[in-house]
Amino acid sequence: MPLSRTASPAATDAATRTKVRYVILALIFIITTLNYADRATLSVTGSAMRAEFGFDAVRMGYIFSAFSWAYVLSQLPAGWILDRFGARRVYAASIFLWSLFTLLQSAIGVLGSTAAAVTALFALRFVMGAAEAPAFPANAKVVASWFPTKERGTASAIFNSAQYFAAVVFTPLMAWVTHAYGWHHVYLMMGLGGLVLALVWLKVMKNPASHPHINRKELDYIEQGGGLVNGHQRKTLTDKAQSSHGWQLMRQLLTNRMLLGVYLAQYCINVITYFFLTWFPIYLVQARGMTILQAGLVASLPAVCGFLGGVLGGVLSDALIRGGASLTMARKGPIVGGMALSACIVGCNYVHSDWLVVALMSLAFFGKGLGALGWAVVADTAPKQAIGLSGSIFNMFGNVAGIVTPIVIGYLVAKTGSFDSALAFVGVNAAVTVFSYLVIVKEIKRVELA
Repeated sequence: MPLSRTASPAATDAATRTKVRYVILALIFIITTLNYADRATLSVTGSAMRAEFGFDAVRMGYIFSAFSWAYVLSQLPAGWILDRFGARRVYAASIFLWSLFTLLQSAIGVLGSTAAAVTALFALRFVMGAAEAPAFPANAKVVASWFPTKERGTASAIFNSAQYFAAVVFTPLMAWVTHAYGWHHVYLMMGLGGLVLALVWLKVMKNPASHPHINRKELDYIEQGGGLVNGHQRKTLTDKAQSSHGWQLMRQLLTNRMLLGVYLAQYCINVITYFFLTWFPIYLVQARGMTILQAGLVASLPAVCGFLGGVLGGVLSDALIRGGASLTMARKGPIVGGMALSACIVGCNYVHSDWLVVALMSLAFFGKGLGALGWAVVADTAPKQAIGLSGSIFNMFGNVAGIVTPIVIGYLVAKTGSFDSALAFVGVNAAVTVFSYLVIVKEIKRVELA
Protein backbone atom coordinates (compact mmCIF):
# COMPACT_ATOMS: atom_id res chain seq x y z
CA MET A 1 0.00 0.00 0.00
CA PRO A 2 1.59 3.35 -1.02
CA LEU A 3 2.42 5.91 1.67
CA SER A 4 0.26 9.01 1.76
CA ARG A 5 1.92 12.17 0.52
CA THR A 6 2.88 14.62 3.26
CA ALA A 7 4.89 17.80 3.26
CA SER A 8 8.60 17.24 3.61
CA PRO A 9 10.43 18.77 6.61
CA ALA A 10 12.14 21.22 4.27
CA ALA A 11 8.80 22.33 2.82
CA THR A 12 7.35 22.71 6.29
CA ASP A 13 10.33 24.80 7.40
CA ALA A 14 10.01 27.02 4.32
CA ALA A 15 6.31 27.60 5.00
CA THR A 16 6.91 28.61 8.62
CA ARG A 17 8.38 31.97 9.49
CA THR A 18 11.48 31.57 11.65
CA LYS A 19 11.90 33.70 14.77
CA VAL A 20 15.61 34.42 14.72
CA ARG A 21 14.91 38.07 15.49
CA TYR A 22 13.79 37.04 18.99
CA VAL A 23 17.10 35.23 19.58
CA ILE A 24 18.93 38.44 18.62
CA LEU A 25 16.63 40.45 20.92
CA ALA A 26 17.29 38.04 23.79
CA LEU A 27 21.02 38.45 23.27
CA ILE A 28 20.98 42.25 23.31
CA PHE A 29 18.69 42.08 26.37
CA ILE A 30 21.27 39.94 28.21
CA ILE A 31 24.12 42.22 27.12
CA THR A 32 22.22 45.35 28.18
CA THR A 33 21.42 43.75 31.53
CA LEU A 34 25.14 43.21 32.11
CA ASN A 35 25.84 46.73 30.82
CA TYR A 36 23.62 48.32 33.46
CA ALA A 37 24.75 45.94 36.18
CA ASP A 38 28.35 47.02 35.53
CA ARG A 39 27.33 50.67 35.74
CA ALA A 40 25.57 50.01 39.06
CA THR A 41 28.44 48.16 40.75
CA LEU A 42 29.63 51.31 42.46
CA SER A 43 26.19 52.21 43.82
CA VAL A 44 26.03 48.81 45.55
CA THR A 45 29.64 48.64 46.72
CA GLY A 46 29.88 52.39 47.38
CA SER A 47 28.98 52.30 51.07
CA ALA A 48 31.59 49.60 51.79
CA MET A 49 34.21 51.41 49.72
CA ARG A 50 33.46 54.73 51.47
CA ALA A 51 34.00 53.02 54.82
CA GLU A 52 37.32 51.55 53.66
CA PHE A 53 38.74 54.59 51.85
CA GLY A 54 36.95 57.49 53.57
CA PHE A 55 35.21 59.04 50.52
CA ASP A 56 32.94 61.96 51.39
CA ALA A 57 29.64 62.66 49.53
CA VAL A 58 31.18 65.17 47.10
CA ARG A 59 34.06 62.85 46.16
CA MET A 60 31.57 60.05 45.72
CA GLY A 61 29.49 62.24 43.40
CA TYR A 62 32.51 62.94 41.19
CA ILE A 63 33.48 59.26 41.09
CA PHE A 64 29.92 58.36 40.12
CA SER A 65 30.07 60.94 37.32
CA ALA A 66 33.39 59.67 35.87
CA PHE A 67 31.64 57.02 33.79
CA SER A 68 29.32 59.54 32.18
CA TRP A 69 31.99 62.11 31.33
CA ALA A 70 33.66 59.60 29.02
CA TYR A 71 30.38 58.04 27.94
CA VAL A 72 29.07 61.40 26.72
CA LEU A 73 32.33 62.52 25.10
CA SER A 74 32.61 59.22 23.24
CA GLN A 75 29.08 59.13 21.80
CA LEU A 76 29.74 60.92 18.51
CA PRO A 77 32.92 58.95 17.68
CA ALA A 78 31.05 55.77 18.62
CA GLY A 79 28.20 56.64 16.25
CA TRP A 80 30.56 57.28 13.34
CA ILE A 81 32.43 54.05 14.06
CA LEU A 82 29.17 52.08 14.18
CA ASP A 83 27.97 53.51 10.87
CA ARG A 84 31.31 52.71 9.27
CA PHE A 85 32.16 49.27 10.70
CA GLY A 86 28.80 47.86 11.81
CA ALA A 87 27.38 46.68 15.12
CA ARG A 88 28.83 43.18 15.19
CA ARG A 89 32.54 44.00 15.49
CA VAL A 90 32.19 47.33 17.30
CA TYR A 91 29.83 45.90 19.93
CA ALA A 92 32.11 42.90 20.55
CA ALA A 93 35.07 45.21 21.20
CA SER A 94 32.89 47.39 23.44
CA ILE A 95 31.74 44.47 25.61
CA PHE A 96 35.29 43.12 25.94
CA LEU A 97 36.82 46.45 26.95
CA TRP A 98 34.18 47.57 29.45
CA SER A 99 34.32 44.14 31.11
CA LEU A 100 38.11 44.33 31.34
CA PHE A 101 37.94 47.75 33.02
CA THR A 102 35.26 46.46 35.41
CA LEU A 103 37.54 43.58 36.34
CA LEU A 104 40.46 45.94 37.03
CA GLN A 105 38.39 47.92 39.55
CA SER A 106 38.66 44.95 41.90
CA ALA A 107 42.35 45.77 42.40
CA ILE A 108 42.22 49.39 43.60
CA GLY A 109 42.46 48.22 47.20
CA VAL A 110 46.16 47.42 46.68
CA LEU A 111 46.86 51.16 46.24
CA GLY A 112 46.34 51.80 49.93
CA SER A 113 45.88 55.57 50.22
CA THR A 114 42.55 57.34 49.72
CA ALA A 115 43.95 59.74 47.11
CA ALA A 116 45.39 56.91 44.99
CA ALA A 117 42.20 54.87 45.27
CA VAL A 118 40.03 57.84 44.26
CA THR A 119 42.25 58.60 41.26
CA ALA A 120 42.39 54.98 40.09
CA LEU A 121 38.67 54.44 40.54
CA PHE A 122 37.83 57.66 38.68
CA ALA A 123 40.18 56.68 35.83
CA LEU A 124 38.81 53.15 35.49
CA ARG A 125 35.20 54.36 35.59
CA PHE A 126 36.14 56.95 32.96
CA VAL A 127 37.62 54.47 30.46
CA MET A 128 34.78 52.07 31.19
CA GLY A 129 32.36 54.82 30.13
CA ALA A 130 34.24 55.31 26.86
CA ALA A 131 34.14 51.57 26.18
CA GLU A 132 30.37 51.38 26.76
CA ALA A 133 29.59 54.30 24.43
CA PRO A 134 28.60 52.20 21.38
CA ALA A 135 26.24 49.91 23.32
CA PHE A 136 22.84 51.61 23.06
CA PRO A 137 23.33 53.07 19.56
CA ALA A 138 24.31 49.53 18.51
CA ASN A 139 21.11 48.20 20.11
CA ALA A 140 19.06 50.73 18.12
CA LYS A 141 20.92 49.80 14.95
CA VAL A 142 20.29 46.08 15.51
CA VAL A 143 16.57 46.65 16.24
CA ALA A 144 16.20 48.81 13.12
CA SER A 145 17.72 45.96 11.09
CA TRP A 146 15.94 43.01 12.69
CA PHE A 147 12.43 44.32 13.46
CA PRO A 148 9.58 45.79 11.38
CA THR A 149 8.11 49.09 12.55
CA LYS A 150 5.07 47.51 14.21
CA GLU A 151 7.31 45.38 16.49
CA ARG A 152 9.99 47.98 17.11
CA GLY A 153 8.37 49.57 20.16
CA THR A 154 8.18 46.25 21.99
CA ALA A 155 11.71 45.26 20.94
CA SER A 156 13.17 48.60 22.04
CA ALA A 157 11.21 48.54 25.30
CA ILE A 158 12.46 45.04 26.06
CA PHE A 159 16.15 45.84 25.62
CA ASN A 160 15.69 49.17 27.43
CA SER A 161 13.91 47.43 30.32
CA ALA A 162 17.10 45.45 30.89
CA GLN A 163 18.22 48.34 33.11
CA TYR A 164 15.48 47.37 35.58
CA PHE A 165 16.06 43.65 35.16
CA ALA A 166 19.70 44.29 36.02
CA ALA A 167 18.60 45.88 39.27
CA VAL A 168 16.17 43.04 40.01
CA VAL A 169 18.78 40.31 39.49
CA PHE A 170 22.15 41.90 40.10
CA THR A 171 21.52 44.51 42.81
CA PRO A 172 20.56 41.88 45.42
CA LEU A 173 23.26 39.52 44.11
CA MET A 174 25.98 42.18 44.28
CA ALA A 175 24.77 43.29 47.71
CA TRP A 176 24.99 39.70 48.96
CA VAL A 177 28.46 39.22 47.44
CA THR A 178 29.62 42.49 49.06
CA HIS A 179 28.17 41.42 52.42
CA ALA A 180 29.50 37.84 52.28
CA TYR A 181 32.83 38.15 50.48
CA GLY A 182 33.73 41.84 50.14
CA TRP A 183 33.28 44.45 47.44
CA HIS A 184 36.30 43.24 45.39
CA HIS A 185 34.49 40.06 44.37
CA VAL A 186 31.64 42.02 42.75
CA TYR A 187 34.04 43.45 40.16
CA LEU A 188 35.69 40.08 39.57
CA MET A 189 32.34 38.38 38.97
CA MET A 190 30.98 41.06 36.61
CA GLY A 191 34.20 41.51 34.64
CA LEU A 192 34.74 37.82 33.91
CA GLY A 193 31.08 37.37 32.90
CA GLY A 194 31.37 40.17 30.35
CA LEU A 195 34.51 38.74 28.72
CA VAL A 196 32.63 35.50 28.03
CA LEU A 197 29.62 37.40 26.67
CA ALA A 198 31.77 39.25 24.12
CA LEU A 199 32.69 35.89 22.53
CA VAL A 200 29.04 34.78 22.48
CA TRP A 201 28.04 37.98 20.66
CA LEU A 202 30.62 37.42 17.93
CA LYS A 203 29.41 33.86 17.37
CA VAL A 204 25.65 34.56 17.29
CA MET A 205 25.24 38.02 15.72
CA LYS A 206 24.78 38.47 11.94
CA ASN A 207 22.70 40.83 9.77
CA PRO A 208 19.27 39.42 8.81
CA ALA A 209 20.17 39.01 5.13
CA SER A 210 23.26 36.93 5.95
CA HIS A 211 22.16 35.02 9.05
CA PRO A 212 22.40 31.24 8.46
CA HIS A 213 19.27 30.35 10.47
CA ILE A 214 16.73 32.85 9.08
CA ASN A 215 14.36 31.75 6.32
CA ARG A 216 12.97 33.77 3.42
CA LYS A 217 9.56 34.22 5.07
CA GLU A 218 10.98 35.93 8.15
CA LEU A 219 13.40 37.97 6.06
CA ASP A 220 10.58 39.23 3.81
CA TYR A 221 8.42 39.97 6.86
CA ILE A 222 11.14 42.13 8.39
CA GLU A 223 12.06 43.89 5.14
CA GLN A 224 8.48 44.59 4.03
CA GLY A 225 7.72 45.96 7.52
CA GLY A 226 10.51 48.53 7.29
CA GLY A 227 13.48 46.60 8.71
CA LEU A 228 16.88 47.43 7.24
CA VAL A 229 17.79 43.79 6.62
CA ASN A 230 21.19 44.38 5.04
CA GLY A 231 22.35 46.14 8.17
CA HIS A 232 25.76 47.69 7.89
CA GLN A 233 27.17 48.57 4.49
CA ARG A 234 30.60 50.18 4.47
CA LYS A 235 30.78 53.54 2.72
CA THR A 236 33.21 54.01 -0.13
CA LEU A 237 33.92 57.66 0.59
CA THR A 238 37.43 58.81 1.43
CA ASP A 239 38.21 59.55 5.06
CA LYS A 240 38.10 63.28 4.37
CA ALA A 241 34.76 63.01 2.58
CA GLN A 242 33.36 60.82 5.36
CA SER A 243 34.37 63.40 7.97
CA SER A 244 32.76 66.23 6.01
CA HIS A 245 29.65 64.18 5.36
CA GLY A 246 29.45 63.24 9.06
CA TRP A 247 29.51 66.86 10.19
CA GLN A 248 26.80 67.75 7.66
CA LEU A 249 24.61 64.93 8.95
CA MET A 250 25.14 65.98 12.55
CA ARG A 251 24.26 69.63 11.78
CA GLN A 252 21.00 68.57 10.13
CA LEU A 253 20.09 66.29 13.04
CA LEU A 254 20.81 68.99 15.63
CA THR A 255 18.67 71.59 13.84
CA ASN A 256 15.60 69.36 13.56
CA ARG A 257 12.96 70.52 16.07
CA MET A 258 11.42 67.07 16.56
CA LEU A 259 14.77 65.42 17.24
CA LEU A 260 15.87 68.21 19.61
CA GLY A 261 12.71 67.66 21.65
CA VAL A 262 13.39 63.93 21.76
CA TYR A 263 17.02 64.55 22.79
CA LEU A 264 16.03 66.97 25.59
CA ALA A 265 13.44 64.52 26.90
CA GLN A 266 16.01 61.74 27.02
CA TYR A 267 18.25 63.89 29.21
CA CYS A 268 15.40 64.41 31.67
CA ILE A 269 14.38 60.74 31.67
CA ASN A 270 17.97 59.74 32.41
CA VAL A 271 18.07 61.98 35.48
CA ILE A 272 15.71 59.42 37.02
CA THR A 273 17.80 56.54 35.67
CA TYR A 274 21.04 57.88 37.13
CA PHE A 275 19.49 58.65 40.49
CA PHE A 276 18.54 54.99 40.62
CA LEU A 277 21.95 53.79 39.40
CA THR A 278 24.00 55.97 41.73
CA TRP A 279 22.39 57.44 44.84
CA PHE A 280 19.27 55.33 45.40
CA PRO A 281 20.88 52.48 47.41
CA ILE A 282 22.88 55.07 49.38
CA TYR A 283 19.63 57.00 49.99
CA LEU A 284 18.12 53.83 51.47
CA VAL A 285 21.16 53.31 53.72
CA GLN A 286 21.72 56.91 54.85
CA ALA A 287 18.24 58.44 54.81
CA ARG A 288 16.21 55.34 55.66
CA GLY A 289 18.67 53.55 57.96
CA MET A 290 18.82 50.24 56.06
CA THR A 291 21.81 47.91 55.90
CA ILE A 292 23.61 47.38 52.58
CA LEU A 293 21.96 43.96 52.22
CA GLN A 294 18.49 45.37 52.97
CA ALA A 295 19.04 48.23 50.53
CA GLY A 296 20.04 45.79 47.80
CA LEU A 297 16.87 43.77 48.32
CA VAL A 298 14.57 46.80 48.62
CA ALA A 299 16.07 48.46 45.52
CA SER A 300 14.94 45.46 43.49
CA LEU A 301 11.24 46.22 44.12
CA PRO A 302 11.08 49.52 42.18
CA ALA A 303 13.24 47.84 39.55
CA VAL A 304 10.63 45.08 39.10
CA CYS A 305 7.99 47.77 38.59
CA GLY A 306 10.25 49.62 36.13
CA PHE A 307 10.77 46.41 34.17
CA LEU A 308 7.04 45.68 34.02
CA GLY A 309 6.29 49.27 33.02
CA GLY A 310 8.98 49.17 30.35
CA VAL A 311 7.63 46.03 28.69
CA LEU A 312 4.03 47.26 29.01
CA GLY A 313 4.95 50.60 27.40
CA GLY A 314 6.40 48.91 24.33
CA VAL A 315 3.55 46.40 24.00
CA LEU A 316 0.95 49.17 24.41
CA SER A 317 2.67 51.41 21.85
CA ASP A 318 2.83 48.66 19.22
CA ALA A 319 -0.76 47.62 19.96
CA LEU A 320 -1.88 51.20 19.28
CA ILE A 321 -0.10 51.10 15.91
CA ARG A 322 -1.73 47.78 14.99
CA GLY A 323 -5.08 49.25 16.05
CA GLY A 324 -4.71 52.10 13.58
CA ALA A 325 -3.32 54.88 15.78
CA SER A 326 -0.72 57.17 14.29
CA LEU A 327 2.94 56.59 15.10
CA THR A 328 2.93 59.95 16.91
CA MET A 329 0.03 59.00 19.20
CA ALA A 330 1.34 55.48 19.77
CA ARG A 331 4.74 56.69 20.96
CA LYS A 332 3.75 59.92 22.74
CA GLY A 333 0.86 58.47 24.76
CA PRO A 334 2.86 56.05 26.94
CA ILE A 335 5.77 58.51 27.23
CA VAL A 336 3.69 61.44 28.47
CA GLY A 337 1.51 59.33 30.77
CA GLY A 338 4.44 57.43 32.21
CA MET A 339 6.61 60.45 32.93
CA ALA A 340 3.70 62.33 34.53
CA LEU A 341 3.38 59.34 36.86
CA SER A 342 7.13 59.43 37.61
CA ALA A 343 6.81 62.88 39.18
CA CYS A 344 5.25 61.19 42.23
CA ILE A 345 8.82 60.47 43.42
CA VAL A 346 8.66 63.88 45.15
CA GLY A 347 6.05 62.39 47.49
CA CYS A 348 8.81 60.46 49.27
CA ASN A 349 9.71 63.74 50.98
CA TYR A 350 6.33 63.83 52.71
CA VAL A 351 5.97 60.30 54.08
CA HIS A 352 7.79 58.64 56.95
CA SER A 353 6.94 54.97 56.62
CA ASP A 354 9.53 52.94 54.71
CA TRP A 355 6.86 50.92 52.92
CA LEU A 356 5.27 54.10 51.59
CA VAL A 357 8.64 55.29 50.32
CA VAL A 358 9.16 52.00 48.53
CA ALA A 359 5.60 52.14 47.12
CA LEU A 360 6.11 55.66 45.75
CA MET A 361 9.50 54.76 44.31
CA SER A 362 7.97 51.69 42.70
CA LEU A 363 5.16 53.76 41.18
CA ALA A 364 7.65 56.34 39.90
CA PHE A 365 9.84 53.70 38.29
CA PHE A 366 6.81 51.95 36.78
CA GLY A 367 5.94 55.27 35.14
CA LYS A 368 9.52 55.82 34.03
CA GLY A 369 9.56 52.36 32.46
CA LEU A 370 6.22 52.99 30.74
CA GLY A 371 7.59 56.17 29.21
CA ALA A 372 11.02 54.87 28.23
CA LEU A 373 10.28 54.55 24.51
CA GLY A 374 13.01 56.92 23.37
CA TRP A 375 15.01 54.22 21.61
CA ALA A 376 11.92 53.14 19.66
CA VAL A 377 11.51 56.79 18.62
CA VAL A 378 15.16 56.84 17.47
CA ALA A 379 14.62 53.70 15.38
CA ASP A 380 11.46 55.31 13.91
CA THR A 381 12.94 58.73 13.16
CA ALA A 382 16.68 58.35 12.45
CA PRO A 383 17.73 58.84 8.81
CA LYS A 384 18.53 55.46 7.26
CA GLN A 385 22.10 56.54 6.48
CA ALA A 386 22.78 57.81 10.01
CA ILE A 387 21.08 55.51 12.53
CA GLY A 388 24.30 55.09 14.51
CA LEU A 389 25.01 58.82 14.56
CA SER A 390 21.45 59.80 15.49
CA GLY A 391 21.41 57.20 18.25
CA SER A 392 24.72 58.47 19.54
CA ILE A 393 23.54 62.09 19.68
CA PHE A 394 20.38 60.92 21.47
CA ASN A 395 22.47 58.89 23.90
CA MET A 396 24.93 61.78 24.38
CA PHE A 397 22.14 64.14 25.42
CA GLY A 398 20.62 61.49 27.67
CA ASN A 399 23.84 60.67 29.44
CA VAL A 400 24.80 64.24 30.18
CA ALA A 401 22.38 63.45 33.01
CA GLY A 402 24.90 60.90 34.21
CA ILE A 403 27.38 63.73 34.74
CA VAL A 404 24.95 66.26 36.18
CA THR A 405 22.77 64.05 38.39
CA PRO A 406 25.31 62.43 40.75
CA ILE A 407 27.26 65.70 41.19
CA VAL A 408 24.16 67.84 41.80
CA ILE A 409 22.74 65.31 44.24
CA GLY A 410 26.12 64.99 45.96
CA TYR A 411 26.23 68.75 46.55
CA LEU A 412 22.58 68.93 47.61
CA VAL A 413 23.06 66.13 50.15
CA ALA A 414 26.32 67.64 51.44
CA LYS A 415 24.77 71.10 51.78
CA THR A 416 21.37 70.20 53.25
CA GLY A 417 22.16 66.95 55.02
CA SER A 418 19.07 65.31 53.49
CA PHE A 419 17.76 63.94 50.19
CA ASP A 420 14.61 66.14 50.04
CA SER A 421 15.94 68.63 47.49
CA ALA A 422 17.53 65.78 45.52
CA LEU A 423 14.16 64.06 45.05
CA ALA A 424 12.58 67.39 44.07
CA PHE A 425 15.30 67.79 41.42
CA VAL A 426 14.42 64.36 40.00
CA GLY A 427 10.68 65.12 39.98
CA VAL A 428 11.12 68.40 38.09
CA ASN A 429 12.98 66.60 35.33
CA ALA A 430 10.08 64.17 34.92
CA ALA A 431 7.78 67.16 34.39
CA VAL A 432 10.14 68.67 31.79
CA THR A 433 9.97 65.41 29.81
CA VAL A 434 6.18 65.77 29.58
CA PHE A 435 6.58 69.38 28.39
CA SER A 436 9.14 68.38 25.77
CA TYR A 437 6.96 65.73 24.14
CA LEU A 438 3.76 67.81 24.33
CA VAL A 439 5.17 71.17 23.21
CA ILE A 440 8.48 70.70 21.35
CA VAL A 441 8.04 67.35 19.59
CA LYS A 442 5.35 67.54 16.95
CA GLU A 443 4.76 64.70 14.48
CA ILE A 444 7.01 61.66 14.93
CA LYS A 445 8.31 60.52 11.54
CA ARG A 446 11.53 59.41 9.85
CA VAL A 447 13.82 62.34 9.03
CA GLU A 448 14.81 62.70 5.39
CA LEU A 449 18.17 64.43 5.08
CA ALA A 450 19.03 66.83 2.30
